[in-house]
Amino acid sequence: MADAMNIGVNLEAFSQAINAIQALRSSVTRVFDSLKDGMKNKETLEGREKVFITEFQDNLQSVNRDLNELERLSTLVGRPSESHPLHNSGLLSLDPVQDKTPLYSQLLQAYKWSNKLQYHAGLASSLLNQQSLKRSANQMGASAKRRPKVQPSTLVLPPQYVDDVISRIGRMFPDMSIELFRPNGTSAVLLVTLGKVLKAIVVMRSLFIDRTIVRGFSENVYSEDGKLDIWSKSNYQVFQKVTDHATTALLHYQLPQMPDVVVRSFMTWLRSYIKLFQTPCQRCGKFLQEGLPPTWRDFRTLEAFHDTCRQ
Repeated sequence: MADAMNIGVNLEAFSQAINAIQALRSSVTRVFDSLKDGMKNKETLEGREKVFITEFQDNLQSVNRDLNELERLSTLVGRPSESHPLHNSGLLSLDPVQDKTPLYSQLLQAYKWSNKLQYHAGLASSLLNQQSLKRSANQMGASAKRRPKVQPSTLVLPPQYVDDVISRIGRMFPDMSIELFRPNGTSAVLLVTLGKVLKAIVVMRSLFIDRTIVRGFSENVYSEDGKLDIWSKSNYQVFQKVTDHATTALLHYQLPQMPDVVVRSFMTWLRSYIKLFQTPCQRCGKFLQEGLPPTWRDFRTLEAFHDTCRQ
């Protein structure tokens, strides 16, 4: 580590510069002390003024002299080399600015995602263990016939059950209109209209949400052939942000054993955008930041935050 500090830096001049800084601070302190004390007691007013002006000029000259000495030493110190022998780990000792390199917050975020990944991996393991995936040696022989792949029962739900779940959710939120379409067989596509704020297209596989596209209330959600346009993005940046957050919400609300709870939780989270343009950020208290309202909604409390204020 000492070798890394010696590269491109004059340590002797660096030490002298530190002493020059201390001398400059002392001389500046003397200037303010003289101003604070004012004119000392003398027999005549003229004598007091003369002594005060003389001391004040001496102190200012001392400040100027120390400042010139510091500027001279700063040119001799040199600049550290741009290459760090310790590569990225050597940058940790440079005390970075939190706003430009939020290393600590990123480490916390990575830790949370690691815990969530471990949790979902445990759920996937339990689901896989419930299925009959093991094969014996006899089944792998030449006489064994390939058995048809059995689809997990949790993915095969009657359309009537899906319709009932969506109907119950629609009754829970009177200010949210949900229209159900089945353009390709049994898979459902929902057109969710949230007040006069936005429209969301929710593509589902049985009772599992596959993807979500959010557009403005006045935007067209149908393609030229009259079908729902499930691919085109919104023309407005604010609804593009909401679409990205909705995709994140789909990854957050995951409970394969209870898909109806997942759909209800996601719809509850989506309904929190009913006052998208009326709710201030809970962190900074502002309605707009970089021309955008608070587009992030907390998954647990449903509080509104700007995208940069939520971390």
